[in-house]
Amino acid sequence: MNVMPASNASPVAPVRRLRRLALPLLALLAVGVIAYFLWPRFFGQPDLRAQYLFATVQRGDVEDVVTAIGTLQPRDYVDVGAQVSGQLNHIHVEVGDEVKTGDLLAEIDPTVAQSRVEASRAQLRNQRAQLMARESDLLLAESQLRRQQNLMAEDATTAEALQNAEAAVRSAKAQIEALKAQIEQSESNLREDEANLNYTRIEAPMAGTVVSIAARQGQTLNAAQQAPTILRIADLSTMTVQTQVSEADVSRLTPGMEVYFTTLGDQTRRWYGKLRKIEPTPEVVNNVVLYNALFDIPNPRRTLMTQMTAQVYFVVAKAEDALVIPMAAVTMQSSRRPRPDGSAPRNTDSSPRPRTGDIAPNDRNGTPDRASGEQAESAPDARTRPGNGERPPRRGTVKLLLPDGNIEERSVGIGVTNRVQAQVLEGLEEGVEVVTGQRRANNGGGNAQARPGGTPPRIPR
Repeated sequence: MNVMPASNASPVAPVRRLRRLALPLLALLAVGVIAYFLWPRFFGQPDLRAQYLFATVQRGDVEDVVTAIGTLQPRDYVDVGAQVSGQLNHIHVEVGDEVKTGDLLAEIDPTVAQSRVEASRAQLRNQRAQLMARESDLLLAESQLRRQQNLMAEDATTAEALQNAEAAVRSAKAQIEALKAQIEQSESNLREDEANLNYTRIEAPMAGTVVSIAARQGQTLNAAQQAPTILRIADLSTMTVQTQVSEADVSRLTPGMEVYFTTLGDQTRRWYGKLRKIEPTPEVVNNVVLYNALFDIPNPRRTLMTQMTAQVYFVVAKAEDALVIPMAAVTMQSSRRPRPDGSAPRNTDSSPRPRTGDIAPNDRNGTPDRASGEQAESAPDARTRPGNGERPPRRGTVKLLLPDGNIEERSVGIGVTNRVQAQVLEGLEEGVEVVTGQRRANNGGGNAQARPGGTPPRIPR
């Protein structure tokens, strides 16, 4: 009988033992992996940064502005026209030329005006000669009157002859007075004709730049009914911005307030000025009531030109180097006072208000589409503090991220606001983070997006 050696034993038994050990190990590993991913979700601290959008409180400038579209015009300009009719013989300037007061701009054919002046002068000379003849007749009539008076004293003439002599004197004086009146009228006509002759030479009434020429050399001008415009002179050293403001915003404007604008050619440069006046008569365009607001801008380098379009910003209130947070992070508190009977005032606004603890809706970039709730009127002074009879700051609530990872609701004082930012007067420090929106998973389940609208769920506290 042959016996097999021990080294040639079958390896099936150790493999079976390894299999029996691997199955529990794999099951334990699967349980560990599942517990690793599910434990934070059901029993661990939630990751708030994956659920909400945050913004850091930082220092910056915030402005509450009224925007409008304006057009640039020269503050001082004049339309130079023709006061006499005739053919335009010469135009001595071109568009863009600088002129001074009294410079010759154009000439009209002076033939007709010159002939009228010469006729008036001839008529005046004729009347003066007639006056000399009437003065001689007066001297003769006075001499005859004295002779008749002497003869009457000696009773050597009749009363009728004396009366005729007296009538002759009075008639000569009357004719002299009539001729003097005619001479005055002729002198007046001569001055008018000479003025019309001078008007054939059109001179600059003010210093400035020729910005347009409406007539052409050789054109016949008819000034019988209205003065035809030949050219326009404007002083481009100071421009006026004419802005049309809607009736909803015009009540927020006051003369003297700061205003700036940008042009389409250079939207990075701001031109600053002061509101000069608001014209009381509105202009109705497509059933929209618009009021003209005017302010002046120095233009020493002639950078600004006529008819440029300006995007105008009227600064109602502003704060510089202030603590600033996004408006989406703020829920404004009602500033209405309680009724005398102690009951709360009724909310007459039918629009939905954000509840305490809710996050204002915002867009995908975390920037609010509109300020949450109705935007209250901004404080005129960005540094207003309660006390000394001054107006206290408006109140609002924000959601603050604490160092331990929790969320805390805090009341803060709000100063200048606009649709994007709000100034924090009290209640927050620079560098802390506040909640600005709610994140949600997109259809792919990978990226987080801001909630587009509606009422988001409350933030856990």
